Amino acid sequence: MPKHGKKYLAARALVDRTRRYSIEEALQKVKETGYAKFDESVDLAVRLNVNPKYSDQMVRGACVLPKGSGKEMKVLVFAKGDKEKEAKAAGADFVGAEDLVEKIQQGWFGFDYAIASPDMMGLVGKIGKLLGPRGLMPNPKSGTVTMDVAKAVKEAKSGKVEFKVEKAGIIHTTIGRKSFSVEDLKENFTAVIETLLKLRPATVKGQYIKGVAVSTTMGPGVKVDLSEIESLQRR
Repeated sequence: MPKHGKKYLAARALVDRTRRYSIEEALQKVKETGYAKFDESVDLAVRLNVNPKYSDQMVRGACVLPKGSGKEMKVLVFAKGDKEKEAKAAGADFVGAEDLVEKIQQGWFGFDYAIASPDMMGLVGKIGKLLGPRGLMPNPKSGTVTMDVAKAVKEAKSGKVEFKVEKAGIIHTTIGRKSFSVEDLKENFTAVIETLLKLRPATVKGQYIKGVAVSTTMGPGVKVDLSEIESLQRR
């Protein structure tokens, strides 16, 4: 069993682990139990009834959080010519091609988000093994390989999050910061769940969402009542 500090144990004592809370109650509990001195991120974990071993059950996507992520994103764009100009005008922090690939090969990762125009993917593929494990590889499914680089940059800057189901069938993503109001966190929470529902694989039989929990970076998990999630499914 991992050892936990006194603050974590005190926070965990505030959460009834046998109970599933309404969305608002769970988010309020998360705000109460976040004990770190910094403005922790609020994270969402969703357990799906999928087996990611099969390509037709791989759930992957992105969602623009209506209330933003609370984090200032450093956005990098692989582009040349007109697309380079568009990216710069849209507010990208770093724009380039071979020069950026070279910097990354030398160990530089001073960005949070990477976008590429389709013609750049041959070049970007050379550093796929460096970008992939960090979740930074541009991908058409998440809208980060696109001709509309300006739109992609603006979405990333305004709070777009990407997610991909892990081996155990769980999705992890952020839905904001502890300093956000419960209402704003709920709006972001709902946007992510609705996006996941749209991505439901056709091959999934029975219940799709099996479990939902929210927590701060350092705090304990708070389970969410699935009946509220089911009401979103029926909308």
